[in-house]
Amino acid sequence: MQPQPFEVDLSTEAYASLKSRLHDTRWPDLIGADDWIYGVPGQWLKEMVAYWREEWDWSTQAAAMNQWSHYRVEIDGIPIHYLHAPAPDPEAPALLLTHGWPWTFWDFKDVIGPLSNPAAYGAPAKAAFNVYVPSLPGFGFSTPLTQAGIDVARTAELWKSLMTEILGHSKFAAHGGDWGALVTAHMAHAHPDVLIGAHMSLTLIPGIDRALIGREAYAENEQWMIARNQEALPLITSHLAVHRHDPQTLAYALIDSPVGTAAWIWERRRQWSDCRGNIEDVLTATTSATLLRCIGARAPSRPPCACTMNISKNLGRWFTPAAPYLKHPADSLFFLKMLCICHVRP
Repeated sequence: MQPQPFEVDLSTEAYASLKSRLHDTRWPDLIGADDWIYGVPGQWLKEMVAYWREEWDWSTQAAAMNQWSHYRVEIDGIPIHYLHAPAPDPEAPALLLTHGWPWTFWDFKDVIGPLSNPAAYGAPAKAAFNVYVPSLPGFGFSTPLTQAGIDVARTAELWKSLMTEILGHSKFAAHGGDWGALVTAHMAHAHPDVLIGAHMSLTLIPGIDRALIGREAYAENEQWMIARNQEALPLITSHLAVHRHDPQTLAYALIDSPVGTAAWIWERRRQWSDCRGNIEDVLTATTSATLLRCIGARAPSRPPCACTMNISKNLGRWFTPAAPYLKHPADSLFFLKMLCICHVRP
């Protein structure tokens, strides 16, 4: 099947339904002080939802997305959406950017331009890439997903097919964060023949069990990593538990309630970012609302939280006999507030 171009849009009916659901939200009683101790504070969430309902303009955000070309293609019966930002030079190397969860393809919006046309941003023109940003299967516009078992290894196969067989690139570079980092790492092991290099913003390397690494392996100036891990684990426990065990149960609530989805996503954005407790320091209210729209772009019958179970249940399939060796250039990016930097052996 050939890729089919399309414009990002939201039907009048879907937009009206969103506004109606936001207006008719039933708010729970508060427990104790209205702060982040028990989760998302009620007053903060009401203010964010009021902005989303009364001021947020979808058409402006859709126009920003549509400055780039968007396509859908079906690979082995699985619908895949991707954004393409061409470089001025058609022969420039291809670069694939893969998001995670709860992120979307549009989280890369601020780097698409500089990577595809660096000269327009004051950088050397020769640094340009032909940029491709897909939505993970079952996420955003890569819906509906009805097949089970679409895990890290399967997604890596889909990306290889997309880039080489459908788009015609013999080699390409790849970057990924969160689940996207796992997909990128798997491609680096399973398909080194088609990769120029791999870059990951989550330091997970196939075949390396970090739980076996002891405290003594960390230098004095790396002890902060251990402390950060201990700080971070309580902020991710509930997220991992539900996604690994019964995500479909949660999906019924999230798919039916935009405010429920917002609370779930915005809390994680706050906890997992270097925002010093104020999410709007790193994500404006406009961006926060737009990313939520991307997550539920086509009202998928299998919400992303259910899709992640395929990944979580099959982590053992994300490395090959080549692990942990990389046969081409690879690098990882450390964020100071990164979760799960290390698992230290007692």
